[in-house]
Amino acid sequence: MADDTQFETIEYETPETGVARIMLDRPEVANAQNKQLLYELNAAFDVAVGDDAIKVIILGARGKHFSSGHDLRDPALMGDFDRVGPVAGFAKPGAEGMMAREEEIYLGLCTRWRALPKPTIAQVQGKVIAGGLMLVWPCDLVVASEDAMFSDPVVAFGVNGVEYFAHAFELGPRRAKELLFTGEAMGATEAKEIGMVNRVVPRDQLESETLALAVKIASRPSIGLKLAKMSVNQSVDAMGFPVALQSAFGLQQVGHAHNQWVHGMVVDPAGAETIRNDARR
Repeated sequence: MADDTQFETIEYETPETGVARIMLDRPEVANAQNKQLLYELNAAFDVAVGDDAIKVIILGARGKHFSSGHDLRDPALMGDFDRVGPVAGFAKPGAEGMMAREEEIYLGLCTRWRALPKPTIAQVQGKVIAGGLMLVWPCDLVVASEDAMFSDPVVAFGVNGVEYFAHAFELGPRRAKELLFTGEAMGATEAKEIGMVNRVVPRDQLESETLALAVKIASRPSIGLKLAKMSVNQSVDAMGFPVALQSAFGLQQVGHAHNQWVHGMVVDPAGAETIRNDARR
């Protein structure tokens, strides 16, 4: 049963009573996230949140891989889309414009999705690279297929990690440093052992198992689900989560400024080949 809302880079459907499912739909580029996809995803989340019949939201992806991260070849301009957050100056030169753009479409959208007043479940398969983590981590629960692999190799670009820097909270400090320093991927089994993933299932059961979990959650009262989610999020916030995110985001802008000075672009160009080689392994 599909919703009437039309999207080009995602699909929105309601497979069971009380459940909305949003599917990334750019499999030809391993669901790389261009601006259109991010803004359409945000709009789809708004559709689900605004529908009182929906209690749980699943975020999945078509194709072999969940997401290969940011689409660095995206030609779209920020002015092509309606602004979501209280951010301005996208077209300003230098670090000011760069920071504004990333604050809007990366840190800002992820922070917004984490705070949605309904439970969200990431349904994850294949590779989840860099910006792919930024779609998974704001979700409340994660169900992964046995072949799922998680990585953030962008230290090779001369920056500290992806813009939604939840690494220490999701992985623990030492595992976070290893993942960032080496660029190596983490498998689904380890991700479950350290608490980043809730359930690991065979690839052919990923959709059915995730949906069954969503249906079970949807049987609970919406007010209870909302308050439970808020309580857990606020507990993490009390540990300094929002301040940590903002601090790391500021450091990433230092990395961009350094790279612009040294390499003439906001990332170290040698990193692209390093990351491509790592992704092929």
